[in-house]
Amino acid sequence: MKTKTHTTAVVLIPPQALWEPIQAIRHKHDRQVRRWMPHVTLLYPFVPLAEFDAMAPRLAHACARIEPFEVCLAEFRYFEHSLESFTMWLAPEPAQAVVNLQDALWRVAPECDDVRRLAGGFTPHLSVGQVRGRAALEALLAELQRGWRPLSFAVHEVCLIYRFEPPDDVFRVSRAVPLGRSPAG
Repeated sequence: MKTKTHTTAVVLIPPQALWEPIQAIRHKHDRQVRRWMPHVTLLYPFVPLAEFDAMAPRLAHACARIEPFEVCLAEFRYFEHSLESFTMWLAPEPAQAVVNLQDALWRVAPECDDVRRLAGGFTPHLSVGQVRGRAALEALLAELQRGWRPLSFAVHEVCLIYRFEPPDDVFRVSRAVPLGRSPAG
């Protein structure tokens, strides 16, 4: 089995032009806003940065078979971690398109199956924050949903991202791998 690290990931990143409303929520509620850009995790942990050059062509081959698709971030949902701890997230729809993409990537790096082993399997999501207490969760979700305007965008690539150890621990994009295009083209 290859080594995996929590300093790398493969993610789907919305276009930066759409970040403002997502980041406004994350700045108030997400303790990871500084480290991670808005994203949907596809593979995490992932192979070390030193292996990106070898892994990228394999991922490109898998991505070439998947046509770009549209997703919409319209609904807030949550994961329950314990009776009083929750993570709030936006649901990319159609979820099945993201699940299919994740499946294709996982087949290239089957050792990177952590997101698939979660309760309920892989759930596409874009985290926006954490909250304690069910009453606080319900109130905040209702408030966020009332003020939210759905965001739609085309998914035409996945990104390999990395970070270093603190204090330089902000994720950066190493490379983008296009969908629906052969690695040579």
